[in-house]
Formats: sequence, C-alpha cells, structure tokens
Amino acid sequence: MKPGGRLSGSLRVPGDKSISHRSVMLGSLADGITVVNGFLEGEDSLATLNAFRQMGVVIEGPTAGRVTIHGVGMQGLQAPAAPLDLGNSGTSMRLLSGLLAGQGVAVTLTGDSSLSGRPMKRVIDPLARMGAEIASAEGGTSPLTIAANAPLKGIDYRLPMASAQVKSAVLLAGLYAEGETCVTEPAPTRDHTERMLQGFGYRVRRNGDRVCLDGGGRLQACEIDVPADISSAAFFLVGACIAEASEIVLEHVGVNPTRDGIIAILRLMGADIERLRERVIGGEPVADIRVRSAPLHGIEIPRSLVPLAIDEFPALFIAAACAEGETRLSGAEELRVKESDRIQVMADGLGCLGIRAEPAPDGILIRGGTIGGGQIESHGDHRIAMSFAIAALRASASIEIIDCANVNTSFPGFVALAAEAGLGISEI
Repeated sequence: MKPGGRLSGSLRVPGDKSISHRSVMLGSLADGITVVNGFLEGEDSLATLNAFRQMGVVIEGPTAGRVTIHGVGMQGLQAPAAPLDLGNSGTSMRLLSGLLAGQGVAVTLTGDSSLSGRPMKRVIDPLARMGAEIASAEGGTSPLTIAANAPLKGIDYRLPMASAQVKSAVLLAGLYAEGETCVTEPAPTRDHTERMLQGFGYRVRRNGDRVCLDGGGRLQACEIDVPADISSAAFFLVGACIAEASEIVLEHVGVNPTRDGIIAILRLMGADIERLRERVIGGEPVADIRVRSAPLHGIEIPRSLVPLAIDEFPALFIAAACAEGETRLSGAEELRVKESDRIQVMADGLGCLGIRAEPAPDGILIRGGTIGGGQIESHGDHRIAMSFAIAALRASASIEIIDCANVNTSFPGFVALAAEAGLGISEI
C-alpha cells in the first residue's frame, strides 16, 4: 500500500452478502423458479449456493450476478452425500443449522479453521429446545451434525445477545415447527430474513422487539434484486472521509435501517455524507451515497448504534485513528468472536502504525493521531485487511498487509476497484 492519495468517481461495490445468502436459502425451498440479480459472487455466498446444490437443488449461474434457482419446495431437500463445507461463512453455518433442523435429513456442516473456532452453541441451544438434535465439537463449535429427528415445536425465545444470525436460525427452524415461533431481541438487528420471508409470501408478524411466525406455510418463488453491500461500501465511506479532496458516489447501496449504523456514526464524527435517490427495491431500502472529505472528531459511540454497525467497526476504527481526539466504543463484545478477535487484532495493527489503541473486554479506546507505515497481520480476516488498506490514504509511509486471501469471501475485486478509485494498492 502506497501512502496518500484521494478517492473520486462513482463506484458500485458488490452485492449484499446477507441478502445473497438468504436468496439462495429461501429460493431453494420455494415453489417455482426464483431469479436473483446482483448476487455476490464471493466465497461465502458461493459456499451457501454449493451447499444447496449438494442437497439436490438445480441452480444456474452465477453469471454476471444473475442466479436462477429451481425451488424444490419446503420438504424437497435431499441428504447430501458428504459433509457440507461452508468455508469461512458463519452466516451459512448458523442459518443452515436452523433451516435444516426440521428437514428430516441427516447432514454435517463443516468449515475452515477460522469458522471452526466460532461459537455455535448460541444456535444449538434454542434449536435443541425446539426438538432438534445437533451434535458439535467440544466447546460448542463445528463441525455440527444435524440428525434426521422428529418434528419441531415452536418456542418463545428471548435472545441473550443481539444477533441476526441466531434470530434467523430460530425463525427458519420455525418454518418447520408445530405452532408459533417467536423471537424477542435485546436490541435491533438486521431484518433481512423477515423481509425476505414476506417477499416469498410467508406471513411474519412484528410487534416492537418481538417477531413471530407460524410453521407449516409455503414459500412462493419471486425475483430478487440484491443491493450493493453497505458493509463493503464502508471502506470507501471511511476512505472518502479521511483522504483530502475526496468525493465519491457509492451507487445502489442497501440502507436498511438495521444496517446503516456506520452512516449515523460517521455523521456524529463530522462526516459529510448525503443520501441520494432513495427508493425501495424488493422490500429493501436503497440509495446512492455521496461522501466528501471532512475533518472528523472523536466521539463516544452510542450503544444503540452498535448492533447496526457490527461488521463495519474495523473500518470505523480507521476513521477514529484519523479523528481529532478520542473515540470510545463499548458494548461490542461480539467483535471478539468474528472471523478474528477484531478488537485485539485492530488494536495491535493500529499500535504498529503508531496509533494509541486501548482494547477493553467489550470495546476499545482510540486516540487519533498520525498514521505511520508498517506490516499488518490481518489474521485471515477480510475486513481487517480492507480496513488497513484504506488506512494507507492517511499514512506517512507504506503499509504491507499479510494473510489477505479471505478478502474474496466478501469483496471479490476489491483491489481493482480500490485502485480505480484512487488508492495506491497492489497485490504481491
């Protein structure tokens, strides 16, 4: 990474990963043919797609982001001949645990070394209460083996943590459960599962922080237009804020109110961000986002915004490093069980670049300063690697980032798009 530079132009980042995952899952269970445009052709989403192919679903594509799914109906999945390898994708493993719990087929879910260290007990426990039989490795991690067990029963579950993946796993199992399944959230989390279920014609009821559905319904195929992923846009949002004389427009970005915390946080820090052409496509709010460089200042990040920006904090930590004063985050212990311990790994990396960063069990304190050069260990975490790439815009010397292969899990083509926008980036 060469130091300095500015960002300019109009960009469209790849499709939303969360929506891409769910489009394949629900399209596979629907009656009829579902067509998806804007599908993210990253390793995580492709792991979900390949898992359903192994369970007998005919899926054409992806070709230039277009996927055609020939649904097999609610009970049409077949037992796979081998374990389903979900790579690095925690979303795939947690949501599939719920979706497959009531299928009546035996299946084993595996993943790479990073995924095999991530906590799965948080989905196993509520699914077991519904009647699922799921065996895990010691400590509640993968591989997970789901038995072809008896029918499930609906439960009324209060989430112990704000987690869209756990909420979704329980609701997807609820499709197959006798009676009503309800989930109550301690704080709002992304609601793509609920929105997409309704898009496929399944009735979902929400009352405040509680969402419910009845088992035994059907899904009807539909067309899905996947917006650009705000988690991928995050790197360019931050980059345009911190690099002098920058102005970019990010096109067709999903601005679901359960996902737009990064915009609110950056605005609190003084960012110049404007939403243009706001519209609703396929039930999901979408906008173009214009960002101009602006002096940032440190803030105490409101706890209410933490679940709405949980995947964007590595990029936000770079914004904090470039801001005047101190930025403090708390209530974000979930960051310690992502693809890496994102609190510690970001603190270590910022320290290598001369920024004072003090990790805490549930957050971090970052004092803005001058970013130097150095070598960063990304620990195979795609968001860590891309965040430190953006940091080079304000660095005084070159930054080298190692262990970057997993960038393709969420953002294929990042290097080329970043270079086109004005970042001095190259792969070795």
